[in-house]
Amino acid sequence: MKGKAGKHVSDILAYGILILLLIFSVFPFIWLIFSSFKTLPDFVNNASRLLPEKFTFGNYLRVIKDFGFAVYLRNSAVVSISAMIISIVLSSMAAYSVVRFFPKVGKRITNAIIVAYMFPPILLAVPYVMVVSMIHLTNSLVGLTIVYLSFTVPYCVWMLTGYFTSVPLEIEEAARIDGATRFQTFTRITLPLVMPGLVATAVFAFINAWNEFLYSLVLISSGSKKTVSVALYSLVGGETLQYGELTAASVLVVIPTIILFFCIQKRLVTGLTNGAIK
Repeated sequence: MKGKAGKHVSDILAYGILILLLIFSVFPFIWLIFSSFKTLPDFVNNASRLLPEKFTFGNYLRVIKDFGFAVYLRNSAVVSISAMIISIVLSSMAAYSVVRFFPKVGKRITNAIIVAYMFPPILLAVPYVMVVSMIHLTNSLVGLTIVYLSFTVPYCVWMLTGYFTSVPLEIEEAARIDGATRFQTFTRITLPLVMPGLVATAVFAFINAWNEFLYSLVLISSGSKKTVSVALYSLVGGETLQYGELTAASVLVVIPTIILFFCIQKRLVTGLTNGAIK
């Protein structure tokens, strides 16, 4: 009985700590959502107050209509989704090749690939600008997507290598004996087995591209081709800080990633768990 009582107490303490951590992590976003419905007097009188005195959708209307934030959301969606899809296609084939064709040097190859992340992004800004200018893709979403691929693909290859390593070679050999080609084995046998890892990697690739700020600021000069991160920065850099519009724009930036997480939550958790085991 004492053992069960002690276990109940420990469970209650554990759940209590988890609830406190959840509140601590979620509260800023909740405050941001409520603040996006506040009027300017609410910010001036008592900015720390959670609930607005009068709810208004004017902040969202001004952000979308006056600031054209819908265009920036579209630009970021196009660049991020393109970078995610291309990165998954290229990195899945590259990671599979590293694991199956170069098993002895595979770890060294992936370690060499990830070395690129040791350098601060600002060091690569000037070379990126020069290369993009040489191929005449400056101030272009295509050029920005190519730049994102340069650091997204290595990261995806590094992540996917561990997932492909977990697939037993005997399964692929059995498929080859049954008459499947190497490409059929890869697409119909191996990829479905590592699908949770692909989903987890795709989410990280999307978030890296969606939240990127420096290269978008440097490479994009046209206002109609800005991404959400640069557009959000432009709201902060004005002469007067527009709190209502800034909070509404921040909510619009965060919502797509939250929706993505909710849609693929089960596969993402499975992929991260498998990756931790590896």
